Amino acid sequence: MGGSEPCLLVGMVLGMEQRDYSGLSYWLETCGDDLTPRVGLDTSIAVDVAILGAGYTGLWTAYYLAQRDPSLTIAVLESEIAGYGASGRNGAWCTSGFAAGPATLTKNYGLAASRAVHLAMVDTVDEIGRVCERESIDAQFQRDGQFFAAIGKQQLPALAHIEQEYTQLGFPEFQRRLDASEAKAFLNIDGIVGALHNEATAAIHPGRLVRGLARNVEQHRNVTIYEDTPVTSVEAGARPVLRTARGDVRANVVVLAGEAYMAQLKAVGRQVLPLYSLIVMTEPLSDSQIADINWTHRAVAASQALTVDYLSRTQDGRILFGGRGAPYHWGSSIRPEYDLHAPTHQRLREAVVEWFPQLKGIAFSHAWGGCLGVPRDFMPVMRYDRASGLATARGYTGEGVAATNLSGRVLADLITGTQSDLTDLPMTKHHGRSWEPEPLRFLATRLAQVGAMRIDAKANRTGKPPTGRTLTERLISH
Repeated sequence: MGGSEPCLLVGMVLGMEQRDYSGLSYWLETCGDDLTPRVGLDTSIAVDVAILGAGYTGLWTAYYLAQRDPSLTIAVLESEIAGYGASGRNGAWCTSGFAAGPATLTKNYGLAASRAVHLAMVDTVDEIGRVCERESIDAQFQRDGQFFAAIGKQQLPALAHIEQEYTQLGFPEFQRRLDASEAKAFLNIDGIVGALHNEATAAIHPGRLVRGLARNVEQHRNVTIYEDTPVTSVEAGARPVLRTARGDVRANVVVLAGEAYMAQLKAVGRQVLPLYSLIVMTEPLSDSQIADINWTHRAVAASQALTVDYLSRTQDGRILFGGRGAPYHWGSSIRPEYDLHAPTHQRLREAVVEWFPQLKGIAFSHAWGGCLGVPRDFMPVMRYDRASGLATARGYTGEGVAATNLSGRVLADLITGTQSDLTDLPMTKHHGRSWEPEPLRFLATRLAQVGAMRIDAKANRTGKPPTGRTLTERLISH
């Protein structure tokens, strides 16, 4: 879960014992915040802007809207607590990477638009750092970059492809190539034969960021967050409405910011596919262990496996190892019990030692998971339709920690009618395709998941890179 967003319809049932939200992830457990839900909505209200979702997208949108126009009344509705979803469970990557890569953006929107997205995302990483400093949000923001490792010669062509993309984009120096010895000196991964490093990425503490942002918008701006308030439906119109079991919120603008959980909302439905991404975390490493693997910095890391892996290092020296592999569930179902998948969590624990044999016997302190939102064409949407009164940002495909901040600024400009370079980005005009109905959606997604594992296993066994021509690779290419 390189990325973001809150829960939508899976709300707490009135009268049930309060959930221990600290158990959802290491990030929420150590965020230093009281996780008792804020007071929920208990009557119908009218505001200028109503936001569904108190994750990064919803909170950044509230933050920048209040900056653009302090007179706006803003209500944020969250079915659980701020940061319940991917915003409080992700892999800590605050990356300038974007779900749709440079080549895809250039093909679909032209070179100028692709360059604009890249520059906006690089600036977004710095913007998050600036906000954390300005607002005294201790998100443990550390900008040591992003490390793409080739583990085995079969992954070298993937590095060359990334280099080529940025060269064609006009930024040949953005990714710095490291040979095998340089890569091993940067991060001592077993079997590493090369790597790329870029500086436009920070590691963060996701829980501290989302909870700090929630406190900030409440304390310093004209914003109210209603937690324990599941939204049951959305109505578009001149005065759009968010409906809940305990009252409606009527507004001039409604912002839908529920990421993967919006798959459960009729107004969005098949526009987003919820995929589960799981994480394990070690106990803190000793100074000698950190030195043995050369992870004295906090650059985030990933290999070039099709199955996707992502690593980061916490401020107190723990290793986070995340990856896909947990199965997609029929009908885009989202349930708390899906957060844990024993075979995937065990595979991730084994992968830590495969990457770093020096850590054999390391103890693991945490295991968790959650869902991320995937659009059919892997292209995020950041759009406001004035006629319907609905704005939305979604579809980060696991790369939402930084992209959500960009979404917040884009939506704030669009809603307040502020013309800017951001409002010309291609995401503001994009209308995504719907995912196929079941059973096609289930069959295709499961095929892609199983197929990617088999392709990775074959590449590792033979030392030959994937061909790029298989059905699985066509399904997941973006």
